[in-house]
Amino acid sequence: MDEFAFVDRSKTNAEKYVLRQKLFGTEEVMPLWVADMDIATPECVLEAITKRLAHPIVGYEIMSDSAYEAQIEWFATHHDFVMKREWLSYSPSVVASIGCAIRAFSDAEDEVIVMDPVYPPFYSQVRENNRTLVIHTLNQDEEGIYRFDLDRLSTQTSEKTKVLLLCSPHNPVGRVWSYEELSALCRWCEERGIVIISDEIHCDLVYAPHKHISTARIIPENTVMLLGPGKTFNMAGFSISTVCIPSQLLRDKFEIERKRVHWGDGAVLSHIGFEAAYREGRGWYYKLIAHLSQNAEYIDKTLSSTPIQYAKPEATYLAWLDCRALGMDDRELRKFFVKEARLGLSPGLSFGKEGSGFMRLNFAVTSQTLTEALEKLRGALQGDAYV
Repeated sequence: MDEFAFVDRSKTNAEKYVLRQKLFGTEEVMPLWVADMDIATPECVLEAITKRLAHPIVGYEIMSDSAYEAQIEWFATHHDFVMKREWLSYSPSVVASIGCAIRAFSDAEDEVIVMDPVYPPFYSQVRENNRTLVIHTLNQDEEGIYRFDLDRLSTQTSEKTKVLLLCSPHNPVGRVWSYEELSALCRWCEERGIVIISDEIHCDLVYAPHKHISTARIIPENTVMLLGPGKTFNMAGFSISTVCIPSQLLRDKFEIERKRVHWGDGAVLSHIGFEAAYREGRGWYYKLIAHLSQNAEYIDKTLSSTPIQYAKPEATYLAWLDCRALGMDDRELRKFFVKEARLGLSPGLSFGKEGSGFMRLNFAVTSQTLTEALEKLRGALQGDAYV
C-alpha cells in the first residue's frame, strides 16, 4: 500500500504543470521533470505555519537561532557532522548561493571547474558571472559508475582556476561520492588554492548502504557547503536554504558579497517551516526514503526488459535513463517521450554534452503515478517494436 496519497497540482501554479505547453508543446504529458515531489509536504510543517498565522502580523523577522540549531542537530544525527552556529547563514536558494560564492571567491574571467553532466545552473552561473568554464567530463567505468579523474583535471587547470563546483550527491547521475574520492578531491583543491563550493541539497536522499559525507568534514578551511530542506521535505516553494562556511576568512569574503546583493534574512513562514521540518520531520522522512527506494527498484524491474539502461541511483529521486540503444538523436528522443510516451522528462543534453542520449525522470511521485508513467513508456516502446 502506498504511504503517500496522490495530490492534484494541475490547478495550482506548480512549475512542472504550468510550463508543459511551453516546454513540450502540449499539456497532454505527465510532467516528471522539475526536481520537486508530487508528495505532500510534511504535516508538521503545515501545522507549524498554520499556528504561526494565528498571529495577525506577518512582518519582517530574522531567522532564529533555534531554527539554525534544528538544522545543526539534524546534521549531527544524520550525517555525523557537527556544524557551529556561526558557520551558517540564510540564502533564498542554492543557485543564488552558487552565484554569490563565485563572485566572492573569484574575479571576472577567472576559471571555474564544472563536472559534465551536472545540474544546468552550474554552467549558467559561471557564464552569467563572467567567469571562464573549465568543463571536466565525468567518465563511466566498466560498471557504468561515473567518476572524476584528478590526473586529467590537473591538465585542464591553471593559476586562473579559483573555484570548483561540486554536486554532492550528484544530480543527475545519482552518485554518492565516497570518503576516499572526496578526500582526494579536497586535497587536490587545497594544494592549488581552489575553493570548493559543494551543492549538498540532496544529501538526505541517500539509499543504503551508501552514506553521504559532508564535504566540509574533510578540509573545512577550503569548503563552502550549500544546504537546505527543499528537496528532503518538498519545501522548494519556501525559498530557504543555508550556506555553511567553517573558515572565517571565506565567511568574511562571502558576507561582503551577500550584503552587496542584499537578499536579507528570508520570510517568517519560511523560517517556521524550516525549523519544523528539521525538528519534527524525522518520521515522515524515514517513510519517504523507503517509498523512494521502492520506486527506484520498480523502475529497474520495469525497464530491465527494454533497451533503456538504468541503474538505481545511490541518491536523489532522479532516474538517469540511458536511451542510447534506441538509436535516436537527442531531438528524436525528446519527441519520442513527448509524442509517443506522453511523458515530460528533462532531456539529458540540458545537463551538458555528456548527457546526450539520456533522459532524467523524477520518481518522487506516488506508486500509482510511477506505474502509470512506466506503462506509458513501455507501451511507446512496444509500439516502436523496442520491447
